[in-house]
Amino acid sequence: MSALAYDGTVLLGRQLRRLRNNPGLVVLTQTMPVTMLLFFGYVFGSALAMPGEQYRSFLVPGLLVATAANGLMTGMFQAAQDVHRGVTDRLRTLPVSRAAVPLGQAAADLLVTAAGTVPFLLVGLLVGWRVEGSAAGAAGALGLLLLFRFACTWAGILLGLLSRSEEAAGQLGSATFMLPLLSNAYIPVDGMPGWLRTLAEWNPISAVTTALRDLFGNAPVPHGAAWPVAHPVAGSLVWCAALIAVCAPLAVRRYARA
Repeated sequence: MSALAYDGTVLLGRQLRRLRNNPGLVVLTQTMPVTMLLFFGYVFGSALAMPGEQYRSFLVPGLLVATAANGLMTGMFQAAQDVHRGVTDRLRTLPVSRAAVPLGQAAADLLVTAAGTVPFLLVGLLVGWRVEGSAAGAAGALGLLLLFRFACTWAGILLGLLSRSEEAAGQLGSATFMLPLLSNAYIPVDGMPGWLRTLAEWNPISAVTTALRDLFGNAPVPHGAAWPVAHPVAGSLVWCAALIAVCAPLAVRRYARA
């Protein structure tokens, strides 16, 4: 375990230096959620029944979770890039723990996400969002958010290691932007057709979004929803545990044997 911790720390530093050398990507990933908050909050908010400030309070947790779900795309693209440019082959020849390479990528992504959450929340405060619940609830919401990002990153790393090319990983990663649209991240699902509402409520993004809204005190848990949304904290933890338990071992195995 000590070897894994040491190797993982070294490879965490590699990933952070990699991001430092690509500042355009960092700026884009940090500013996109803020842009979406301003656009959706003032454009979509005017078309919904709830008042603008109320909608922006509803929207902030949804955008936080949608951004966390983008770990699927970034994890996939970075892993595919390393595989198809020969970086993974060179790392595999070194006396490095096989789990350390994907773990370092996931940990670096988590740190960048945590740092990027701060300016987004500050902008949220400027547009009217507030933490209406307790400090403990808010801390729990942020912890759950980062856990979900960590889980999504592992799923992305696995898909990136399985991809046939960088282009294929990029195209598949771009398609993941549809996942938040098929959830309650941006709009309530009450008005959806029955089958579509069921599909949206079983989307992990819906469970985590509902949990954040409940913990922040922004919106109550809806009644009559599917189990993950009716019990959002438990449902979110189950989804995160399932993603990590399945994807992390498979990603390490794929990296070791590819």
